[in-house]
Order: sequence, then C-alpha cells, then structure tokens
Amino acid sequence: MMQMSIAGFTIYKGFLNKSACEALVGELRDVVRDAPFFAPVTPRGKPMSVRMTAAGDFGWITDRSGYRYSRTHPSGTAWPPVPEAVLDIWRDVSGSDRLPESCLINYYGEGARMGLHQDKDEAGFVWPVVSVSLGDDGLFRMGGTERGGKTQSIWLESGDVVVMGGAARLAYHGVDRIRYGSSSLLENGGRLNLTLRVVT
Repeated sequence: MMQMSIAGFTIYKGFLNKSACEALVGELRDVVRDAPFFAPVTPRGKPMSVRMTAAGDFGWITDRSGYRYSRTHPSGTAWPPVPEAVLDIWRDVSGSDRLPESCLINYYGEGARMGLHQDKDEAGFVWPVVSVSLGDDGLFRMGGTERGGKTQSIWLESGDVVVMGGAARLAYHGVDRIRYGSSSLLENGGRLNLTLRVVT
C-alpha cells in the first residue's frame, strides 16, 4: 500500500488487496439484492450515467424532487445495513470515532462518468468522506472549493481508498471516465464506488 496526498485528498493506493476486494464485492451483492440499483435523474429530469443504491440509515437520491438523503430506497423499503467490512475501512482511515450513516454505492458501466461536484447535502462537514474503488480503473479529478479552479487527476484502481477531509471536505471532485474492462473483479465489468458519509 502507498499513501499520498493530492490537493488535500489523502489517497491510499492498494489499500485492499485482490482477495479483500473479492470478499467485499460478495457482501455488496447481498446489499444490492435487498436494495437494487436504480437509474437516478437530476432535478431537471436528465438521466445520470451511473446506477445507484445505498446502505445504512440513509441513502442519497436524486429525482425530480431534488437532491437529498432518504431513509428509504425508491421502492419504499429501508436500506440494508452497511457491511462490517466497509465500516472497518472507515475505522482504519477516517480518523473519526463516529461511524458513517450512509454508504452510497455507484455503479459505472461503459461510458459512465460523474461531473465535478461537492458533497454538501450533509448537516455538517466536520467528518470526512471516504471513497472506495472496486473494479475498473476510474480517472478521478480533484479541484478546490471554488468551481472553475485548477484541477488534478489520478487513475484510481480497484482497492484504492480516498479520504476527503479538512480543506478537501468541500472540494470539487468527479470521475471523468473509466477504463472499461481493465479489471476482472466484476463479472460484467465496470466500476463500483462506495462513498461513506456522516449525514446528521
């Protein structure tokens, strides 16, 4: 494992080895069985290129009603609990004694991306956001707290973990593209990104 800091983001390259990634994907299959992926749209009705689900007390959703946290899946059922293996990652890297209340799970298929954005729908920004990459490589772009500023990019590989805390907590970030088929972790290819957040 190698630790580095870019633009205030702490990046742990190779935090999870191959067997740990495989075991984690197995646990996530149980989550997705209980809370299937859905296709989100922006408040303006534009479909997003990722598919989404969540675990924990809250999931983050977006539809015509706006961006928000919800205690239930769009089907109306409660989100399943966050897998213990995911909570262990948070314990290892977050520096926080408070556990995350939401684990957003985004699936990036071929051609999927995520535009530059801030994570700012939470009640406070004291606690970091922790991101876990599984599957295909993703080109992760990092900026500052103002839109339109200088950005830097790094390829995140399966097993990499990113911590956005301190000055980087409200920094703009996104995924420009993935190298579809670069990993054999997921049966049908693609990338999973787990985002752990304290909500309340």
